[in-house]
Amino acid sequence: MIPKNTKFIMTKKISNYFIKAVVMVAIPVLVLFSCDTKEHKQPPPPEIKVVNILIQDVPIYSEFVGQVYGEKDIPIRARVEGFLEGIHFNEGLKVTKGQLLYTIDPLPFEAKVNSQKSSLAEAETMRVKAKSDLDRYKPLAEVNAVSQSDLDRVQAQYDAAVSSVDAAKANLRSAEIELGYCRIYSPINGIIGKTLAREGDFVGREPNPVILNTVSKTDMVRVTFFLTESDYLFLAREYRKDIKAGATGNLKDEEKAKIELILSDGKTYKHTGIVDFIDRGVDASTGSILIQSSFPNPDFILRPGLYAKVKVKMKTIEGGLLVPQRCVMELQGQHSVYVVNAENKVESRTIKTGSRIGDLWLIKEGLKPNDKIVLEGLQKVGGGMEIKPVITDFESKTEKK
Repeated sequence: MIPKNTKFIMTKKISNYFIKAVVMVAIPVLVLFSCDTKEHKQPPPPEIKVVNILIQDVPIYSEFVGQVYGEKDIPIRARVEGFLEGIHFNEGLKVTKGQLLYTIDPLPFEAKVNSQKSSLAEAETMRVKAKSDLDRYKPLAEVNAVSQSDLDRVQAQYDAAVSSVDAAKANLRSAEIELGYCRIYSPINGIIGKTLAREGDFVGREPNPVILNTVSKTDMVRVTFFLTESDYLFLAREYRKDIKAGATGNLKDEEKAKIELILSDGKTYKHTGIVDFIDRGVDASTGSILIQSSFPNPDFILRPGLYAKVKVKMKTIEGGLLVPQRCVMELQGQHSVYVVNAENKVESRTIKTGSRIGDLWLIKEGLKPNDKIVLEGLQKVGGGMEIKPVITDFESKTEKK
Protein backbone atom coordinates (compact mmCIF):
# COMPACT_ATOMS: atom_id res chain seq x y z
CA MET A 1 0.00 0.00 0.00
CA ILE A 2 1.25 3.51 -0.97
CA PRO A 3 0.75 6.13 1.67
CA LYS A 4 -1.71 8.97 0.83
CA ASN A 5 0.96 11.62 1.19
CA THR A 6 3.11 9.79 -1.27
CA LYS A 7 0.20 9.64 -3.77
CA PHE A 8 -0.40 13.37 -3.45
CA ILE A 9 3.22 14.19 -4.00
CA MET A 10 3.40 11.95 -7.09
CA THR A 11 0.19 13.42 -8.52
CA LYS A 12 1.53 16.94 -8.05
CA LYS A 13 4.78 16.07 -9.76
CA ILE A 14 2.93 14.52 -12.71
CA SER A 15 0.82 17.67 -13.03
CA ASN A 16 3.88 19.89 -13.03
CA TYR A 17 5.49 17.75 -15.72
CA PHE A 18 2.30 17.87 -17.80
CA ILE A 19 2.08 21.65 -17.57
CA LYS A 20 5.73 22.02 -18.56
CA ALA A 21 5.20 19.68 -21.52
CA VAL A 22 2.16 21.64 -22.70
CA VAL A 23 4.07 24.93 -22.40
CA MET A 24 7.03 23.49 -24.30
CA VAL A 25 4.75 22.36 -27.13
CA ALA A 26 2.64 25.54 -27.21
CA ILE A 27 5.54 27.98 -27.51
CA PRO A 28 6.81 26.63 -30.89
CA VAL A 29 3.27 26.42 -32.21
CA LEU A 30 2.66 30.07 -31.34
CA VAL A 31 5.96 31.02 -32.92
CA LEU A 32 5.11 29.11 -36.12
CA PHE A 33 1.64 30.63 -36.19
CA SER A 34 3.12 34.10 -35.82
CA CYS A 35 5.60 33.49 -38.65
CA ASP A 36 2.91 32.01 -40.90
CA THR A 37 0.77 35.08 -40.36
CA LYS A 38 3.63 37.32 -41.44
CA GLU A 39 4.30 35.18 -44.54
CA HIS A 40 0.66 35.40 -45.70
CA LYS A 41 0.48 39.15 -45.42
CA GLN A 42 -0.82 40.66 -48.77
CA PRO A 43 2.04 42.23 -50.84
CA PRO A 44 1.58 45.72 -52.32
CA PRO A 45 0.35 46.01 -55.98
CA PRO A 46 3.20 45.91 -58.51
CA GLU A 47 4.19 49.03 -60.40
CA ILE A 48 3.36 48.66 -64.10
CA LYS A 49 4.06 51.21 -66.84
CA VAL A 50 0.95 52.41 -68.67
CA VAL A 51 0.37 54.95 -71.43
CA ASN A 52 -2.46 57.25 -72.33
CA ILE A 53 -4.04 56.85 -75.74
CA LEU A 54 -2.61 59.25 -78.30
CA ILE A 55 -5.22 61.43 -79.99
CA GLN A 56 -4.26 63.20 -83.20
CA ASP A 57 -5.22 63.68 -86.83
CA VAL A 58 -3.95 60.68 -88.75
CA PRO A 59 -3.20 60.80 -92.49
CA ILE A 60 -3.89 57.48 -94.20
CA TYR A 61 -1.53 56.53 -97.03
CA SER A 62 -1.56 53.88 -99.71
CA GLU A 63 1.43 52.66 -101.68
CA PHE A 64 1.51 51.85 -105.40
CA VAL A 65 4.29 50.38 -107.51
CA GLY A 66 5.71 52.93 -109.94
CA GLN A 67 8.50 53.16 -112.49
CA VAL A 68 10.90 56.03 -113.06
CA TYR A 69 11.41 57.66 -116.46
CA GLY A 70 13.47 60.65 -117.46
CA GLU A 71 11.72 63.94 -118.05
CA LYS A 72 12.76 63.29 -121.65
CA ASP A 73 13.96 59.92 -122.98
CA ILE A 74 15.03 60.45 -126.58
CA PRO A 75 16.04 57.38 -128.62
CA ILE A 76 19.00 57.96 -130.96
CA ARG A 77 18.10 56.35 -134.30
CA ALA A 78 20.04 55.49 -137.43
CA ARG A 79 17.87 57.16 -140.07
CA VAL A 80 19.90 55.84 -142.99
CA GLU A 81 21.49 52.47 -143.71
CA GLY A 82 25.21 52.10 -143.62
CA PHE A 83 28.31 51.01 -141.76
CA LEU A 84 28.97 52.74 -138.45
CA GLU A 85 32.17 54.68 -138.87
CA GLY A 86 32.70 56.44 -135.55
CA ILE A 87 31.46 56.79 -131.93
CA HIS A 88 32.21 60.21 -130.47
CA PHE A 89 31.06 60.14 -126.81
CA ASN A 90 31.71 58.40 -123.50
CA GLU A 91 28.98 55.97 -122.51
CA GLY A 92 27.01 56.75 -119.37
CA LEU A 93 28.16 60.38 -119.15
CA LYS A 94 26.57 63.73 -119.90
CA VAL A 95 26.21 64.98 -123.45
CA THR A 96 25.15 68.40 -124.67
CA LYS A 97 22.61 69.40 -127.26
CA GLY A 98 24.21 69.36 -130.72
CA GLN A 99 27.15 67.19 -129.67
CA LEU A 100 28.27 64.69 -132.33
CA LEU A 101 27.47 61.14 -131.25
CA TYR A 102 27.81 58.80 -134.25
CA THR A 103 29.02 58.93 -137.85
CA ILE A 104 27.91 56.56 -140.60
CA ASP A 105 29.99 55.92 -143.74
CA PRO A 106 28.98 58.90 -145.95
CA LEU A 107 30.50 57.79 -149.28
CA PRO A 108 27.33 56.26 -150.82
CA PHE A 109 25.34 59.34 -149.86
CA GLU A 110 27.99 61.73 -151.14
CA ALA A 111 27.86 59.91 -154.48
CA LYS A 112 24.09 60.28 -154.51
CA VAL A 113 24.40 64.00 -153.79
CA ASN A 114 26.88 64.42 -156.65
CA SER A 115 24.54 62.52 -158.98
CA GLN A 116 21.65 64.78 -158.03
CA LYS A 117 23.82 67.84 -158.56
CA SER A 118 24.54 66.59 -162.07
CA SER A 119 20.84 66.02 -162.71
CA LEU A 120 20.11 69.52 -161.47
CA ALA A 121 22.73 71.00 -163.79
CA GLU A 122 21.21 69.10 -166.73
CA ALA A 123 17.74 70.32 -165.83
CA GLU A 124 19.01 73.88 -165.55
CA THR A 125 20.53 73.62 -169.04
CA MET A 126 17.26 72.35 -170.46
CA ARG A 127 15.41 75.17 -168.76
CA VAL A 128 17.77 77.80 -170.21
CA LYS A 129 17.35 76.33 -173.74
CA ALA A 130 13.56 76.23 -173.34
CA LYS A 131 13.56 79.81 -172.12
CA SER A 132 15.62 80.89 -175.16
CA ASP A 133 13.22 79.14 -177.55
CA LEU A 134 10.24 80.75 -175.87
CA ASP A 135 11.83 84.20 -176.07
CA ARG A 136 12.29 83.73 -179.87
CA TYR A 137 8.79 82.44 -180.52
CA LYS A 138 6.89 85.15 -178.63
CA PRO A 139 7.81 88.08 -181.01
CA LEU A 140 7.17 85.89 -184.05
CA ALA A 141 3.78 84.87 -182.72
CA GLU A 142 2.86 88.53 -182.23
CA VAL A 143 3.31 89.18 -186.00
CA ASN A 144 1.79 85.80 -186.93
CA ALA A 145 5.13 84.54 -188.24
CA VAL A 146 4.55 81.26 -186.30
CA SER A 147 1.33 79.55 -185.42
CA GLN A 148 -0.25 79.70 -182.01
CA SER A 149 0.21 75.96 -181.65
CA ASP A 150 3.97 76.31 -182.12
CA LEU A 151 4.03 78.96 -179.39
CA ASP A 152 2.02 76.73 -177.07
CA ARG A 153 4.42 73.83 -177.70
CA VAL A 154 7.44 75.95 -176.84
CA GLN A 155 5.68 77.34 -173.77
CA ALA A 156 4.91 73.80 -172.59
CA GLN A 157 8.54 72.76 -173.10
CA TYR A 158 9.66 75.68 -170.98
CA ASP A 159 7.15 74.91 -168.22
CA ALA A 160 8.30 71.28 -168.21
CA ALA A 161 11.91 72.39 -167.98
CA VAL A 162 11.11 74.62 -165.00
CA SER A 163 9.35 71.69 -163.29
CA SER A 164 12.33 69.46 -164.01
CA VAL A 165 14.60 71.98 -162.33
CA ASP A 166 12.33 72.08 -159.28
CA ALA A 167 12.27 68.27 -159.14
CA ALA A 168 16.05 68.09 -159.45
CA LYS A 169 16.43 70.59 -156.64
CA ALA A 170 14.09 68.54 -154.45
CA ASN A 171 16.02 65.35 -155.21
CA LEU A 172 19.26 67.11 -154.40
CA ARG A 173 17.82 68.40 -151.15
CA SER A 174 16.67 64.89 -150.24
CA ALA A 175 20.10 63.47 -150.99
CA GLU A 176 21.75 66.16 -148.88
CA ILE A 177 19.38 65.41 -145.99
CA GLU A 178 20.29 61.72 -146.18
CA LEU A 179 23.96 62.68 -146.22
CA GLY A 180 23.31 64.81 -143.14
CA TYR A 181 21.83 61.76 -141.38
CA CYS A 182 25.28 60.20 -141.54
CA ARG A 183 26.25 62.51 -138.67
CA ILE A 184 24.05 61.93 -135.61
CA TYR A 185 23.90 64.65 -132.95
CA SER A 186 22.42 64.76 -129.46
CA PRO A 187 18.97 66.39 -129.53
CA ILE A 188 19.05 67.46 -125.84
CA ASN A 189 21.29 67.96 -122.84
CA GLY A 190 21.27 64.77 -120.80
CA ILE A 191 22.91 61.49 -119.91
CA ILE A 192 23.58 58.97 -122.67
CA GLY A 193 23.43 55.24 -122.15
CA LYS A 194 25.33 52.26 -123.47
CA THR A 195 25.69 52.11 -127.24
CA LEU A 196 23.88 49.23 -128.95
CA ALA A 197 26.19 49.22 -131.98
CA ARG A 198 29.95 49.34 -132.42
CA GLU A 199 32.21 50.69 -135.12
CA GLY A 200 31.95 48.59 -138.27
CA ASP A 201 28.38 47.39 -137.57
CA PHE A 202 25.82 47.79 -140.33
CA VAL A 203 23.01 49.87 -138.88
CA GLY A 204 19.69 51.30 -139.91
CA ARG A 205 18.01 48.13 -141.20
CA GLU A 206 16.27 45.39 -139.23
CA PRO A 207 17.49 43.19 -137.63
CA ASN A 208 20.54 45.42 -137.34
CA PRO A 209 20.32 48.21 -134.76
CA VAL A 210 18.06 51.07 -135.67
CA ILE A 211 17.95 52.58 -132.18
CA LEU A 212 21.59 53.10 -131.33
CA ASN A 213 21.25 54.67 -127.89
CA THR A 214 19.03 56.78 -125.63
CA VAL A 215 19.65 60.21 -124.14
CA SER A 216 17.69 61.06 -120.99
CA LYS A 217 17.12 64.39 -119.30
CA THR A 218 16.99 63.52 -115.60
CA ASP A 219 17.16 66.76 -113.60
CA MET A 220 13.42 66.11 -113.35
CA VAL A 221 11.98 62.59 -113.57
CA ARG A 222 8.56 61.17 -114.30
CA VAL A 223 7.13 58.36 -112.16
CA THR A 224 4.16 56.49 -113.56
CA PHE A 225 1.88 54.18 -111.59
CA PHE A 226 -1.59 52.69 -111.88
CA LEU A 227 -4.67 53.07 -109.70
CA THR A 228 -7.47 50.54 -109.60
CA GLU A 229 -10.95 51.77 -110.39
CA SER A 230 -11.96 51.71 -106.72
CA ASP A 231 -8.85 53.62 -105.59
CA TYR A 232 -9.33 56.18 -108.33
CA LEU A 233 -13.00 56.71 -107.46
CA PHE A 234 -12.12 57.10 -103.78
CA LEU A 235 -9.42 59.69 -104.54
CA ALA A 236 -11.63 61.41 -107.08
CA ARG A 237 -14.20 62.03 -104.35
CA GLU A 238 -11.57 63.10 -101.81
CA TYR A 239 -9.85 65.47 -104.25
CA ARG A 240 -12.74 66.26 -106.56
CA LYS A 241 -11.97 70.00 -106.55
CA ASP A 242 -8.32 69.42 -107.43
CA ILE A 243 -9.15 66.91 -110.15
CA LYS A 244 -11.73 69.24 -111.70
CA ALA A 245 -9.30 72.16 -111.64
CA GLY A 246 -6.51 69.96 -113.05
CA ALA A 247 -8.70 68.75 -115.92
CA THR A 248 -9.39 72.34 -116.95
CA GLY A 249 -5.75 73.42 -116.53
CA ASN A 250 -6.54 75.82 -113.68
CA LEU A 251 -4.51 74.08 -110.98
CA LYS A 252 -1.08 75.51 -110.20
CA ASP A 253 1.86 73.28 -109.23
CA GLU A 254 1.91 74.52 -105.62
CA GLU A 255 -1.77 73.60 -105.32
CA LYS A 256 -1.34 70.03 -106.56
CA ALA A 257 -1.36 67.09 -104.15
CA LYS A 258 2.11 66.19 -102.86
CA ILE A 259 3.21 62.56 -103.00
CA GLU A 260 6.23 60.68 -101.68
CA LEU A 261 8.54 58.12 -103.22
CA ILE A 262 9.86 55.08 -101.36
CA LEU A 263 12.94 53.62 -103.03
CA SER A 264 13.78 49.93 -103.31
CA ASP A 265 16.08 50.11 -100.25
CA GLY A 266 13.10 51.14 -98.12
CA LYS A 267 14.20 54.75 -97.67
CA THR A 268 11.93 57.67 -98.50
CA TYR A 269 13.18 59.99 -101.24
CA LYS A 270 13.86 63.41 -99.75
CA HIS A 271 11.98 65.38 -102.43
CA THR A 272 8.21 65.27 -102.82
CA GLY A 273 6.50 65.12 -106.18
CA ILE A 274 3.25 66.27 -107.73
CA VAL A 275 0.67 64.52 -109.89
CA ASP A 276 0.76 66.24 -113.28
CA PHE A 277 -1.13 63.80 -115.49
CA ILE A 278 -4.16 61.51 -115.21
CA ASP A 279 -4.96 59.41 -118.25
CA ARG A 280 -8.19 60.16 -120.09
CA GLY A 281 -9.73 56.76 -119.34
CA VAL A 282 -9.51 53.40 -117.58
CA ASP A 283 -7.79 50.53 -119.37
CA ALA A 284 -10.59 48.04 -120.01
CA SER A 285 -8.20 45.05 -119.99
CA THR A 286 -6.66 45.78 -116.58
CA GLY A 287 -9.30 47.94 -114.89
CA SER A 288 -6.69 50.53 -113.94
CA ILE A 289 -5.89 54.12 -114.82
CA LEU A 290 -2.44 55.58 -115.50
CA ILE A 291 -1.17 58.34 -113.23
CA GLN A 292 2.01 60.32 -113.87
CA SER A 293 3.91 62.34 -111.29
CA SER A 294 7.03 64.52 -111.46
CA PHE A 295 9.89 64.60 -108.96
CA PRO A 296 12.93 66.91 -108.85
CA ASN A 297 16.23 65.06 -109.17
CA PRO A 298 18.97 67.65 -108.50
CA ASP A 299 21.45 65.03 -107.25
CA PHE A 300 20.75 62.68 -110.20
CA ILE A 301 20.07 59.81 -107.79
CA LEU A 302 17.00 58.63 -109.69
CA ARG A 303 17.67 56.92 -113.01
CA PRO A 304 15.23 55.82 -115.70
CA GLY A 305 14.01 52.26 -115.20
CA LEU A 306 14.05 52.29 -111.39
CA TYR A 307 11.08 50.75 -109.62
CA ALA A 308 9.79 52.51 -106.51
CA LYS A 309 6.68 52.76 -104.37
CA VAL A 310 4.57 55.88 -104.69
CA LYS A 311 3.05 56.90 -101.36
CA VAL A 312 -0.25 58.71 -101.80
CA LYS A 313 -2.33 60.28 -99.02
CA MET A 314 -5.81 58.83 -99.33
CA LYS A 315 -7.55 60.73 -96.51
CA THR A 316 -7.08 62.19 -93.01
CA ILE A 317 -8.84 60.75 -89.94
CA GLU A 318 -9.51 63.57 -87.50
CA GLY A 319 -9.02 62.74 -83.82
CA GLY A 320 -7.70 59.24 -84.46
CA LEU A 321 -6.87 56.98 -81.48
CA LEU A 322 -3.33 55.57 -81.52
CA VAL A 323 -1.65 53.02 -79.25
CA PRO A 324 1.88 51.58 -79.40
CA GLN A 325 2.13 48.31 -81.29
CA ARG A 326 3.91 46.71 -78.34
CA CYS A 327 0.73 47.12 -76.28
CA VAL A 328 -1.37 45.07 -78.68
CA MET A 329 -1.63 41.29 -78.33
CA GLU A 330 -2.80 39.07 -81.17
CA LEU A 331 -4.33 35.62 -80.86
CA GLN A 332 -5.95 33.80 -83.78
CA GLY A 333 -6.51 37.04 -85.65
CA GLN A 334 -8.08 38.82 -82.65
CA HIS A 335 -6.36 41.87 -81.16
CA SER A 336 -6.61 42.89 -77.53
CA VAL A 337 -4.99 45.19 -74.96
CA TYR A 338 -4.88 45.41 -71.19
CA VAL A 339 -6.82 48.44 -69.92
CA VAL A 340 -6.48 49.85 -66.39
CA ASN A 341 -9.87 50.89 -64.95
CA ALA A 342 -10.68 53.51 -62.31
CA GLU A 343 -9.95 50.98 -59.51
CA ASN A 344 -6.46 50.32 -60.91
CA LYS A 345 -7.48 46.84 -61.94
CA VAL A 346 -6.47 45.30 -65.21
CA GLU A 347 -9.06 44.12 -67.71
CA SER A 348 -8.55 42.58 -71.12
CA ARG A 349 -10.37 44.33 -73.95
CA THR A 350 -10.83 43.19 -77.53
CA ILE A 351 -10.15 45.90 -80.13
CA LYS A 352 -10.33 46.39 -83.89
CA THR A 353 -7.20 47.82 -85.44
CA GLY A 354 -6.85 49.93 -88.56
CA SER A 355 -3.69 51.00 -90.36
CA ARG A 356 -0.21 50.84 -88.93
CA ILE A 357 1.27 54.30 -88.50
CA GLY A 358 4.97 53.67 -87.93
CA ASP A 359 5.20 51.82 -84.61
CA LEU A 360 1.61 52.73 -83.66
CA TRP A 361 -1.75 51.11 -84.33
CA LEU A 362 -4.76 53.13 -85.38
CA ILE A 363 -7.72 51.86 -83.33
CA LYS A 364 -11.14 51.55 -84.97
CA GLU A 365 -13.19 50.11 -82.09
CA GLY A 366 -12.83 49.01 -78.47
CA LEU A 367 -11.10 51.96 -76.79
CA LYS A 368 -12.04 55.41 -75.50
CA PRO A 369 -9.87 58.52 -75.46
CA ASN A 370 -9.32 58.49 -71.67
CA ASP A 371 -8.32 54.81 -71.38
CA LYS A 372 -4.96 53.84 -69.94
CA ILE A 373 -3.16 50.96 -71.65
CA VAL A 374 -0.55 48.62 -70.13
CA LEU A 375 2.75 49.26 -71.91
CA GLU A 376 5.21 46.86 -70.26
CA GLY A 377 5.00 43.61 -68.32
CA LEU A 378 2.18 42.12 -70.39
CA GLN A 379 3.25 38.64 -69.23
CA LYS A 380 3.02 39.65 -65.55
CA VAL A 381 -0.55 40.97 -65.54
CA GLY A 382 -3.94 39.41 -66.07
CA GLY A 383 -7.61 40.22 -65.95
CA GLY A 384 -8.76 41.45 -62.54
CA MET A 385 -5.26 42.02 -61.20
CA GLU A 386 -4.70 45.19 -59.20
CA ILE A 387 -1.63 47.21 -60.11
CA LYS A 388 -0.02 50.52 -59.34
CA PRO A 389 -0.04 52.29 -62.75
CA VAL A 390 2.97 54.41 -63.64
CA ILE A 391 2.01 56.72 -66.49
CA THR A 392 4.76 56.87 -69.12
CA ASP A 393 5.17 59.08 -72.18
CA PHE A 394 5.64 56.85 -75.23
CA GLU A 395 8.10 58.25 -77.78
CA SER A 396 7.54 56.92 -81.29
CA LYS A 397 10.84 56.13 -82.96
CA THR A 398 9.37 56.26 -86.44
CA GLU A 399 8.14 59.85 -85.97
CA LYS A 400 11.73 60.98 -85.41
CA LYS A 401 12.92 59.55 -88.69
